[in-house]
Amino acid sequence: METATQASEETQAGVTQSDDVVVVRSLEKVFRDFWGRPKAKAINDVSFEVRKGEVFGLLGPNGSGKSTTIKVLLGLLNPSRGVARIFGRSPRDVKTKERIGYLPEESYLYRYLNSAETLDFFGGLFALDGEEKKRRSEQLLQMVGLKGVQMRTVGEFSKGMQRRIGLAQALINDPDLVILDEPTAGMDPVGCREIKDLILNLKGRGKTVILSSHLLADVEDVCDRAVIYYGGKVQQYGTLEELLTERDSVQFTVPTLSETAQKEVLEVMGRHVNRESIRVDNPTQNLESLFLNVVEEARASDETSGATSGSEVAEFLRSDEPVPTQAEKMLERLADKETAQPTTQEKTEPAEPETPKVDQAKLDSLSEAETEPETKKPEPKAEAKKNLDEVDDKLSGLLGD
Repeated sequence: METATQASEETQAGVTQSDDVVVVRSLEKVFRDFWGRPKAKAINDVSFEVRKGEVFGLLGPNGSGKSTTIKVLLGLLNPSRGVARIFGRSPRDVKTKERIGYLPEESYLYRYLNSAETLDFFGGLFALDGEEKKRRSEQLLQMVGLKGVQMRTVGEFSKGMQRRIGLAQALINDPDLVILDEPTAGMDPVGCREIKDLILNLKGRGKTVILSSHLLADVEDVCDRAVIYYGGKVQQYGTLEELLTERDSVQFTVPTLSETAQKEVLEVMGRHVNRESIRVDNPTQNLESLFLNVVEEARASDETSGATSGSEVAEFLRSDEPVPTQAEKMLERLADKETAQPTTQEKTEPAEPETPKVDQAKLDSLSEAETEPETKKPEPKAEAKKNLDEVDDKLSGLLGD
């Protein structure tokens, strides 16, 4: 439930209803010690928006405030000041959480469950029915390249394979907003390329992706806009083209020229700029492209016991059919259970015959009697002789013998 202070902050910050999936205004988070004294200001006056259908990058060195921002957007932390909105609602609203898929920086998975059981568990959290859950699990395992090792427990996986199953669980609910924190950490270059292709596919479906990564080449390949943090503050914010364009230089790319033609071009250019500032060299492909080409050629003839290259994106992620919200499914199930409950009259059954009550004290005494050892009774002849001896003694006493 929102307070009047929060509503006032929203008005002052200018938070309005729009197509923006995420809106952050004047966000601040201060961590305090046991006595309430400020210990660290993780976020300091941060503002940005994430638009529908774009890939947004959160960049910055360690400790700059990226993970804290993500935790605020997920409703795991309350901001000290400012406003954060997801789909126009508070991050703590349950209706926002069912539309979010989250891959944390460290995969927290049950190590004794296999891949199929892991997805079955997370699918159950979103109230997916059995058939739909099984269908999505199979498609996701195929997509992330774990179909062949789905019966191995997650605890046996390498870090890269754990990231793959972690990504699958983040997509099991077909979310509208996907938050990926270091999704390619520990993954091989083939897996990195597949993750980037998946992100672009999600973008093509109108999904919104927030990507936090230290691998700037990955961010450059997929992100539309980005924000760069340092010291909890936004240092740069804008599109990748705006951030990367060098306005003080121009680059020409032409087919290979003869030596004579190169000299003529350099002479013309030398009339306008300093000849020493002109650089002539051959373009090169990046190491990722070379690596992927080598692996693709090797895959045709060699086999591997590790994670394989995933196939196409899961069908349910590519489908444009509207998916019913999981909250609606849960409410329908609860309504069905409520109507199925018998009434008070229906619950009344013939009374069973009462069990006769047992006197516990008497039962205990009988039990003790049974457990006591039996004493040996004297024989009848010996007892009669004893009685005669006692009578003789008494007569002797009376007669004075």
